[in-house]
Amino acid sequence: MSGPLRYLSGFGNEHVSEARAGALPVGRNSPQRVAHGLYAEQLSGTAFTAPRAANLRTWLYRRRPAVVVGAYAPFEQPWLKSGAAQGEAAPPDPLRWAPAPIPAAPTDFVEGLRTLCVNGDPDAQHGMAAHLYLCNRGMGRRAFVDADGELLIVPQQGALRLVTELGRLEVAPGEIAVVPRGMAFKVEVDGPSRGYVCENYGAALRLPELGPIGSNGLANARDFLVPVAAVEDATPGSAGFEAEPGAYEIVKKFGGRLWRAAQDHTPFDVVAWHGNLVPCKYDTARFMTVNTVSYDHPDPSIFTVLTSPSDTPGWANVDFVIFPPRWMVAEDTFRPPWYHRNVMSEFMGLVHGQYDAKPAGFKPGGASLHNAMVPHGPDAEAFAKASAASLAPHKLEHTLAFMFETRWRLAPTAFALNGGLLDTSYADCWRDLEDHYQ
Repeated sequence: MSGPLRYLSGFGNEHVSEARAGALPVGRNSPQRVAHGLYAEQLSGTAFTAPRAANLRTWLYRRRPAVVVGAYAPFEQPWLKSGAAQGEAAPPDPLRWAPAPIPAAPTDFVEGLRTLCVNGDPDAQHGMAAHLYLCNRGMGRRAFVDADGELLIVPQQGALRLVTELGRLEVAPGEIAVVPRGMAFKVEVDGPSRGYVCENYGAALRLPELGPIGSNGLANARDFLVPVAAVEDATPGSAGFEAEPGAYEIVKKFGGRLWRAAQDHTPFDVVAWHGNLVPCKYDTARFMTVNTVSYDHPDPSIFTVLTSPSDTPGWANVDFVIFPPRWMVAEDTFRPPWYHRNVMSEFMGLVHGQYDAKPAGFKPGGASLHNAMVPHGPDAEAFAKASAASLAPHKLEHTLAFMFETRWRLAPTAFALNGGLLDTSYADCWRDLEDHYQ
């Protein structure tokens, strides 16, 4: 990666940025003639008539509008799946996957996407997909547009540089990034890189309500960072960055399929912009963890970073939840997560360290799925240790696990079931749980 980037801060803010002074119109959105010969274009993330507090849109002032692109043809990528219809029937077993190896052959972010499980329907705008990405080279003169959903990216190995229409983000393991539905971006890497992607077909991710926690806590809005305008192949007078010359290939996910088209210019030509539909990044080390200071293990909803609501209040289309370093101080309490059958479906990944309910077998870069009403909980080793542990204050350190929790049942893909990563002995971790009744 090159030098440090500048950012704006704040989640949900009305941001303003220009790479060239005077490029942004004042007092209007679409003047008859935009400064410097630019075009005005609006990107809408909600319907025009969405409530004002939830309305998402950004105005872009660019050298050429996005409509200047060639005809689309199918793009073959057999590992990327969408919606419940592209999943496989599977029994109600707990599932766990080993970390996927990063290919040795040159592979970029789009080529390296591997879907593990899916639900919902992108055309109906509900549900999600959980993907892995496995790549070892940048995208060069290729850009990706997901018209089906918003993307939440969780790096596990290797830092990423995301080049978006609104500017650039550097995202390292321990951080996350969100790219809005329909926004072009590309991913550059310095070496072998692996991570997770939540593709959200539903309502845009937002900060959860805090309720009795009060006005501060969990993920604070000011800790989300937004890029500043930067133009690829910049002309004199504009802040920008250089890239290899040539035409661009635009790969678009649309209706659950990938399509490709050519254009003779960069899509990263936005000289100025303003709005609240923006890509962003967040450092999970800044999460203000809330936990008990008396007894019991609270519900994991206290670790929610972002949520996509569904049409039923309190039942999320998808929640993004993290399990960061934290103090464990509960008295007379079994401190790991309890045994559970959940109406929600839980997809988990591990960025680094160990997860306290599964000290063995759940590896960084791996994943697990406990679907709705599938029993799960601490393995036999974790139960034995926690049942006999001293209850002195203990800091759980050097760990970062996360969960995509969704109200819809997740269907594993053929790759998930037959790709050589599935741990067929996963359920054995509970086999040694004995009957201690006296």
